[in-house]
Amino acid sequence: MQKHSDKRMLLVEDSRMFATALKYGLESVHGIRVTHCNSLAALKEALEQAPESFSLAVLDLNLPDAPNCEALEFILDNQVPAVVFTAAFNDHTREEILRRGALDCVIKHQPESINLLIGAVDRALTNGKTTVLLADSDAASRSELAGILRRKRISVCEVASAADALQVLDSGEAVDLVVTDLDLSDMSGAALLAEVERRRGDGAVPVIGLSDSGDRRAGARFLEAGGTDFIQKPFLEAEFNGRIAQAAGVQKRLQTLQRQAASDYLTDLYNRRHFFVAGPRLVEQCLRRGEPTAIAVLDIDHFKRLNDTYGHEIGDIVLKHVAKRLSVLVGEDHLLARLGGEEFGILFNGCDVRRAFAFCDALRLELAKSRIVADDEELTITVSIGLATIETSEAFENYLHAADQFLYMAKHAGRNRVISELALLDALAS
Repeated sequence: MQKHSDKRMLLVEDSRMFATALKYGLESVHGIRVTHCNSLAALKEALEQAPESFSLAVLDLNLPDAPNCEALEFILDNQVPAVVFTAAFNDHTREEILRRGALDCVIKHQPESINLLIGAVDRALTNGKTTVLLADSDAASRSELAGILRRKRISVCEVASAADALQVLDSGEAVDLVVTDLDLSDMSGAALLAEVERRRGDGAVPVIGLSDSGDRRAGARFLEAGGTDFIQKPFLEAEFNGRIAQAAGVQKRLQTLQRQAASDYLTDLYNRRHFFVAGPRLVEQCLRRGEPTAIAVLDIDHFKRLNDTYGHEIGDIVLKHVAKRLSVLVGEDHLLARLGGEEFGILFNGCDVRRAFAFCDALRLELAKSRIVADDEELTITVSIGLATIETSEAFENYLHAADQFLYMAKHAGRNRVISELALLDALAS
């Protein structure tokens, strides 16, 4: 099944060439059902016929009957997430587009613009929906707030206590924004804010505080502690929605920049820097939950010989092939990154070493079976993998160093194998 085959999308574009190429690309790559509109009038008709059906709109800023961004305003007024695809562009335009609430902006007439847009659509459909973790110990207040958020098509995770909120964060649930009452039954809003930052990193998840306290200093103290915003109860619904939208919009733009900074330029996997930033937090979450975890380092066998024989362009094709296969096989359950050169890292989320070993061996076999076509020649590759158990809290570099040691042993044992403490113990026992 294609990744987004359950989604419908609006394509608002008056250029027949771009419309045809985009429709074909989006439908063939991701399975998205695309409704094409070549004018603002056609867009209005499409939304009138199916107002709740569209997950996303991709649109040009300038249309024959809407030369001044009217189509973007109409899309956003109808609460449809938008990605802009335009030739009219400068830094001010981009800033204005994102300020209005568009998820992304891709420029026409640049190399690979169609592929860049298809990637932006994938990110928007995967990550575009805002998820709010709502913490309020008062059931009536919590229900009212959740209703306001859901009317704006925001996904809401409701909890009645700080402990429940932290459990959601520890579970790895994707949370874009935390909204909390400052007087929870088991913890103050400021204390919850500190715990959120400890778990996710300083400023990684915006936290908005609410209070009906008569103490006007409560909001100031919360903001001084690092809170993103403070809203005094009672409030106007429009004010609440505006502040939530503002915080969520900033967060989405930050997430886009963070994804770009965290991506390896060649393979589009996470890079080494992100692995070292996200890895320690994932380890901490697993250890706090009392779940086992492990770390693997994977290296393509004889990669230098392959580069020397076929050239670096073929080497890059091999790296992209391995990265794509690993991405499919590992999925999003575990943390996968290119560590550099021909080396990849996998940090397992809640997976003991025996299961991780079986997983790595299956990866090894799948990669050995795959065929790579380059310059009309079919190539095969093998990989060696070192796997280390993570049982106690240590410096993250120590875990990686242990996996590297096992990788070194796998190379010297003949390559195309997985070596871990488990494999050594099993060998000694036999």
